[in-house]
Amino acid sequence: MSESDFYLVGDVQGCAGALKRLVQRIPEGRAIWLCGDLVNRGADSLGVLRQVKALGSRARVVLGNHDIHLLAVAAGARKLGRSDTLDGILNAPDREAWLDWLRFQPVAHYEQGVLMVHAGVLPSWSLAETLANARALEAVLRSDNYKQRLQTLFGNEPNSWSPDLAGDERLRVITNAFTRLRLCDANGAMDFKFKGELQDAPTHLMPWFAAPERKTLNTPIFFGHWSALGLHRSHNTTCLDTGCVWGRDLTAYHHPTGELLTVRE
Repeated sequence: MSESDFYLVGDVQGCAGALKRLVQRIPEGRAIWLCGDLVNRGADSLGVLRQVKALGSRARVVLGNHDIHLLAVAAGARKLGRSDTLDGILNAPDREAWLDWLRFQPVAHYEQGVLMVHAGVLPSWSLAETLANARALEAVLRSDNYKQRLQTLFGNEPNSWSPDLAGDERLRVITNAFTRLRLCDANGAMDFKFKGELQDAPTHLMPWFAAPERKTLNTPIFFGHWSALGLHRSHNTTCLDTGCVWGRDLTAYHHPTGELLTVRE
């Protein structure tokens, strides 16, 4: 076993049973990277958090849109959605401890030459810029006034990056790139409407990972978020959201061999 021998897991989304069985199949001691969206839609989000925290130093986590949504709901910055299943966490007697644990997780993780994010990376960002932008968002989530700052992170505008962006607008673009990105246009402007299968994407848009001259092309990137895409490998990226919460698989990818482990909820 070496430090470069680890497993990456797609979106869990409250599927605690599947996660438990998947972890049991991963050799003891191996690091487990989780691509975000630990919570919501599934039946036991609190159970997922407990399992991941119990992994201790084996776990590497990045935050997804559902994880940040939970923080915002708890802070009063957003309302519960009709299909949200977050009550187990929100009503837990130790909920603040879980929320604090969650908000101190990163939004991008880079180790052993591999980058993990939840949704995507803007094509114009270099690896160094990607990590710097992640640290900027993480600093907000970890700040003493994070509940107030959460009010400003949601929305579709602006939908494109400029180095000149500042303040709330800059952070909103960063948040959307890491947690919501699927498609963009030739200029890197993000689309937030399309969630379907790749062959049905509007012709003027492309998946972020296929953008010409993407600056992170030489960095292996693993991500989740796009369940309709499923397991997909191209352009030095791998999507691992195989739709466990929708009755499909929870997938673990072994690095460096590419071996797959799958279970169902």
